[in-house]
Amino acid sequence: MTYGGEGRRGAGLGSGTRTRLVAGVAALLTVAAGLGVRAGAARVGLGPEVAKYAGDALYTVLVQAVVVLAVPRIRPPVAAAVALAFSWAVEFAQLSDVPAELSRRSVVARLVLGSTFNAPDLLWYAVGAAAAWAVHGWLRARRRTGTY
Repeated sequence: MTYGGEGRRGAGLGSGTRTRLVAGVAALLTVAAGLGVRAGAARVGLGPEVAKYAGDALYTVLVQAVVVLAVPRIRPPVAAAVALAFSWAVEFAQLSDVPAELSRRSVVARLVLGSTFNAPDLLWYAVGAAAAWAVHGWLRARRRTGTY
């Protein structure tokens, strides 16, 4: 762990704090990307499927960012596995009536839980987990070399 006063990497932020900051920014950017994809796909005529499946992938990216925010020292493959398992659990929960009922009552529940099971979503969650794993691993390697 690096503490203040130790050259470039010691800018006063510990490793965990710096990781949390990056994860928080990643979460915000992921939400912005999800909103942008939804608006942009409709504007350029790509169809609702593009926005839906991109949103599925970004959902898992967001879950991984939240996992890293909570546990900054987590290794990238573990964070990706947790995010993917959570995303799949939410999707499989949609086989019951519980998420649909909660979604009717709350916008937040609708955004987090969805309402209807769709098997292709499982693939797109895996795409999101793979992308998040790659970026997380790349950032972690850069941190080790002192370039972030």
